[in-house]
Amino acid sequence: MNYIEISISITPFEEYIADVIAAELGEIGFDSFVPNERGLVAYVQEEKFDKRLFEETIKNIPFGNNIEYSIKSIPQKNWNEEWEKNFFQPIVIGNECVIHSSFHKDIPQAKYDIVIDPKMSFGTGHHETTSLMIEEILKMDLHDKKVLDMGCGTSVLAILASMRGAKDITAIDIDPWCTENSQENIELNNATGIKIMLGGAELLQGMSFDIIIANINRNILLADMSQYAKYLTNNGELYMSGFYKEDIPVIEAEANKNGLKLEYFREKNNWVVVKTIKR
Repeated sequence: MNYIEISISITPFEEYIADVIAAELGEIGFDSFVPNERGLVAYVQEEKFDKRLFEETIKNIPFGNNIEYSIKSIPQKNWNEEWEKNFFQPIVIGNECVIHSSFHKDIPQAKYDIVIDPKMSFGTGHHETTSLMIEEILKMDLHDKKVLDMGCGTSVLAILASMRGAKDITAIDIDPWCTENSQENIELNNATGIKIMLGGAELLQGMSFDIIIANINRNILLADMSQYAKYLTNNGELYMSGFYKEDIPVIEAEANKNGLKLEYFREKNNWVVVKTIKR
C-alpha cells in the first residue's frame, strides 16, 4: 500500500498551529503525523488523497503564519525505523504507565509497561488526546468490565485496559494498517481478551459495553455518538477525545440528545477528554 507524504513547514513555527493542521487533515483522510522542529509530516493512503481538498484545507487554516509544503508518493517502508529516527521516545504517563518501543534502551520503570511499535498508527502516548485517555484509564475500575476502544490506532488504550483487568475488550479501526499493527502490539505485550475488528460503528450491532473509549475526531464522534449510546449499558461510561475545548458545547449537546450526561472534562494544550454517563 503506497502513501502520500506531505512535508509541511510553518513560519514562524508554532506548535499549536501544527496541531490544528493535523486535526484538519485528519478530517479529510490523513491518518498519521510526525511533528518536527519546522512543522510536521503528514501521511495519507494514496487512493484517499484529494489534492484539491488538501490545498483548500491548508488555504483555510485561520492563522497568518506562512505555510509551505511538498508532496511525494512513498512505498510501504519500515515505519519503526522512521519513528526511531524522527520522533518516538519513551514516555511516562501518570507516574504509572511507561510506553516505549521494542528498540528502546534505558526504559523508565513503571507499574504498567507497554511496548508499542507504531508503524503508521496513531497512539504512542505523546499526543495530548492519547495521554489524556491513558490518564483516565489509570483511574477507572475496569475489573471484569466489557470495553470498546473505538478508533484504536495502535491499541495502546486497549492493551492498558487489559492490563488493568478488563475481561472483554473490542478494538475497532477503519484502517487496515491500524488493525494489523494492533495485533502486533497485542502480541508484543502478551495482552489477553482483546478482539480486533476492521470497520466502523456499523460493527457494533448486537454488542454491549460497560465502558467505551473513543479517541477519534469531532465529526466522527458527532456522527457515531448515537451508536455508542445505543450499545452502552445503563450507567455505562463513554469517554471521548480528539477535539478542542471550544468543541465541548456541540459534543455535549449531541450527548444530551442520546441520553448521555457530561460528568466532566480535562484539558491539555486545548485538547480535551470528556466523560459522559448513560442515564
